[in-house]
Parts: sequence; C-alpha cells; structure tokens
Amino acid sequence: MSGRILVIAVVLAIAIGGGFATYMLLRDRAEANPGATAGSRSSRESETPRSASGASTPGSEPATVVPRTPRKRAGAPVAEAPAPVATAPELGRLRIEADVPNAQVFLDRQFIGNAPVTAENVKPGTHTLNVSAEGFESIAQTIDVEPGPRDVAVRLKEVRLNATLAVIHKHRVGSCKGQLVATPQGIRYDTDDKDDRFTAGLGDLEQFVVDYLDKNLKIKLRKGKQYNFTDPDGNADRLFVFQRDVDKVRQRLAKGDTGASN
Repeated sequence: MSGRILVIAVVLAIAIGGGFATYMLLRDRAEANPGATAGSRSSRESETPRSASGASTPGSEPATVVPRTPRKRAGAPVAEAPAPVATAPELGRLRIEADVPNAQVFLDRQFIGNAPVTAENVKPGTHTLNVSAEGFESIAQTIDVEPGPRDVAVRLKEVRLNATLAVIHKHRVGSCKGQLVATPQGIRYDTDDKDDRFTAGLGDLEQFVVDYLDKNLKIKLRKGKQYNFTDPDGNADRLFVFQRDVDKVRQRLAKGDTGASN
C-alpha cells in the first residue's frame, strides 16, 4: 500500500514539474518578443468584419456609412436669391408731345413719327428737334440729351417772335441810326436819339408797310409819330422779311392766339 502511494506521488511530481517548465518556457518567449502576440491579435481583429453599428459580423463585408442630409423643417423661411444690381442707362429716351395732334416730329432731320412719339436709344449729346403741323409755324430747337428718360413738350399754338433789324430813321432834316426789336409783346426802336425812341404793342401799329421800290419801312403809331426806316446797306429784302414776320404774328394775336414769352 505504501508502495502505490509512493508511485502516485512521483507521477504527480513529474506532471507538476513538466507543466511548470512549459509555463516558464512560454513566458520567456513572450517576454523576448512582445509584439508578436499583439500583432497576431490585431491581425485577427482586422480580419473580422464589423457592422455599421460597430459590431463584428462574421462573413460579411464592411458596411459603408452614408452621411445623412438634414431635412428642411416645414415652415422654415426660404432664402431668396439676391436681386440683380441695376445699372445706370447709357442712352437717352425722349417722349415728345405737341399741343397739335399728329404733328410731325423730326430728330436730326430724321422723321420719327407723329406726336406724341417716343425716340428710343438716343445717344447723349446735342440734337436738333423739329416739329411741324399744317397751319402752324414749324418749331426748331436744340436739345441736350442725357442718359435716361426725358419729356419734351412742344407748343405750336404759341406765337413766337424774336426779330431784330438794324435801321436808319430818316428825319425831315438828318437821320439817326438804331435797331428795331419785335416780340409778341410789342415792338421798340432803340437809338441814341432819345426823342425818337419808342415802345408800342403790336396792336398799336396804325401803319406797318414796306415800300419795296423806295426801300422804306413805314411805321405809324396809333396817336403817335410816323417813322420812315431804311436799311443801312440799302437792302430792301431785309426790310421786307422783318415786316412779313412781324405782320404774321400781329394777325395770329388778333385771332386770339397766345404769345410766347421770350
């Protein structure tokens, strides 16, 4: 009996000693190459696929995570696109009206239509405007056009007159030089001879005629003096043109047309 116990004790001692020796050998190897064990573990972990939640999924490919686009809340304000920046116009725009319907309008001698009419894309600068209508005197005026719109009102019904004439007034004895000036408001004689100066309304001319052969313009003021004017150069045509222009205005004013202020 004691012999069997001895044998069992010897076997146990050998087994314990072998296990201890194996443990010591493995520990020495681990201490000599510590990265090998860690590398094996990392390699095994990297080979193990994971799900989108991070959990390992054996036998499956790694899931691709797609970023989510935030949804727009209902009722949220919508950003508006910025309004285009307005640029200043480079050309002019003329709106031309006349007090006589369908008056013909010309811009720089080009017919653009009957009034009222609009001239588009007019280059800035100086331009000539002509407006005419049957039974009325044509109007020609220079206008300065700037970029942007502009309204031009033409009054053909207004009577216009601004006539001047250099003359010599023949006295019974001697003469004096001066200038006749006529507007819708009247006619005057400017001279250094204060006794011959006069100013009168166009309706106050009792006589206003030209003697073409005598080269003389006769003016007789109502309840006043009579004047005999000649041209300094003896040109009867100048006397005739002056008398004609003034007489046209006298007739229109007599009909009730309004004289334009000069």
